[in-house]
Amino acid sequence: MTSTTHNYRGGCHCGAVRYETDGPLRPVVYCHCRQCRRIHGHFAAYSATPRAALRLLESRGLRWYAASAHARRGFCAECGASLFWEPKSADYVSLAAGSLEEPTGLGAEAHIFVADKGDYYEIADGLPCHAGAPDDSLPGLSVAKT
Repeated sequence: MTSTTHNYRGGCHCGAVRYETDGPLRPVVYCHCRQCRRIHGHFAAYSATPRAALRLLESRGLRWYAASAHARRGFCAECGASLFWEPKSADYVSLAAGSLEEPTGLGAEAHIFVADKGDYYEIADGLPCHAGAPDDSLPGLSVAKT
């Protein structure tokens, strides 16, 4: 699946964080790492856009959490919605797919960190599964440049 480009909008449940991007969005990747499962309550579904293409329309609720030495997570302090995952060493921001307004036109592309998946579910959708983090050799998992 190729990246899709048009204007996208999204935000949290209560509206204290709203964003838009007209940069290309990467197809959705399901992350099963322990951190995503604890923050989202289950595995997470993320798309991504170039950092320069993301514009905040409303940010009064936006707070950032230094989730690790490598990345931070953006969430709404008012309603608790998890919205962003931003690596320090890359030029993209991952967007929680459920925070995007529909229709998105996106499809899912792969599962990552399946070695960490919960023991209470199975992955049976036929998408490619990767034991850990994706790398540049996995087609489509990097964000297209604008």
